[in-house]
Amino acid sequence: MPATTSVRTCARGIPRAGIGIARTLPLLLRTRKFMHARLVPRLSVFMFIQYLIWGSWYVAMGSYLLNTLKFTGHQTGLAYGAFAIGAMISPFLTGLLADRWFATEKMIAVFNLLGAALLFLLSKLTTFGAFFPVLIAYCALYAPTLSLGNSLSFHHLENAEKSFPRVKVWSAFGWIVASQIISFINAENSSNQFVLAAIISLALGIYSFTLPHTPAKNVGQKVSVGQMLGLEALALFRRRSFAVFVLSTFLICIPLYFYFVMMVTYLGQLGWTKIAAKMSLAQVSDMVFLALLPRFLRTIGYKKTLLLGMLAWLTRYALMAYGNTPGAAGTAMLFGAIVLHGICYDFLFITGQMYIDEQANERIRGAAQGLIAFVLWGIGAFVGTTLAGIVMDAHKLPQALGAITHDWRGIWVIPAALAGGVLALFAAAFREDKSTDS
Repeated sequence: MPATTSVRTCARGIPRAGIGIARTLPLLLRTRKFMHARLVPRLSVFMFIQYLIWGSWYVAMGSYLLNTLKFTGHQTGLAYGAFAIGAMISPFLTGLLADRWFATEKMIAVFNLLGAALLFLLSKLTTFGAFFPVLIAYCALYAPTLSLGNSLSFHHLENAEKSFPRVKVWSAFGWIVASQIISFINAENSSNQFVLAAIISLALGIYSFTLPHTPAKNVGQKVSVGQMLGLEALALFRRRSFAVFVLSTFLICIPLYFYFVMMVTYLGQLGWTKIAAKMSLAQVSDMVFLALLPRFLRTIGYKKTLLLGMLAWLTRYALMAYGNTPGAAGTAMLFGAIVLHGICYDFLFITGQMYIDEQANERIRGAAQGLIAFVLWGIGAFVGTTLAGIVMDAHKLPQALGAITHDWRGIWVIPAALAGGVLALFAAAFREDKSTDS
């Protein structure tokens, strides 16, 4: 072929290639948008099922352990502390496995499949010595899936700041549906709650293999214990405000877990029925106040929002202390304690996560969130659940008054006083500081 012909042919090909790209690009963009549009519902289903599992056993476990298996209050508190132990183990599993060797979606799938077997085993165990270590093993598998699910979502979602809340809200729906099912099948005092959770965990394990592929991000790199625990973020403690924030949120975790350990048992002794379903109003409140949270932060700032969260815990326990008042007044106080959950949780812990995100720079932001999770959901939760069990045993009545076996007013006054003390400490010592670590 002559040189002139070759040049002419190439010249003709250039505009044609340009036209091809111009025609193909919109198709690619539409395809990308279509794939992202499909991704949001896929992740929403994942979040829904993930919290459907947790809500199936966590809410009513205390009632089952105390009323059916006849565990002591201390043993029941330790059982709830199993999740805290799982939260403390979680950074090591995610740091060693998900970050270095295995794809995230496969880790989530395998952990849920193994968890299904352990949940079914829990439904058959009736002694504390057998039940407790198996529950710890299950929580050590389940707790990492929470952070892994979040990280997978952030990795794949476009404009995660906008899309992730639309995905995450389905976790609250999952918890609500789980509570409704538990009440519908009368499983508050039955091992069927663990059987149900096992079936759902099996389903999620299978479903998780279909999630978008998310490879390990630190293949071949060494990950230290300090990195797994987020110890790089310790530099933030040089700031007085940050140190006060962490201390206060750690301390508020201690009375917080009295609610989770004892609320179902308390309401059961007061003669309530379908308790798990009624307590799901807490998640409805959670969704409402999560939507309102940005407006509060813009209007009153971090300190006052956090103070409202702490005040809500004090108010919640005061309502619970006097909720055994006969008649409609007592019932109204107990429902009030339940629906305060949105302020209790969102204004304290979601606000806290946002505060940490603002205080830390990009380099240590992940480490800071990991460290706080370890302190609050690990150490703080374990101390809180253990203390709750001890207090419960200490307030057991020498002789039952009908269905009432504990001095409930005496019990609820203790977390109310602890919440009040933390509220006073935080109000006096915390100064809002918007500067970030460099």
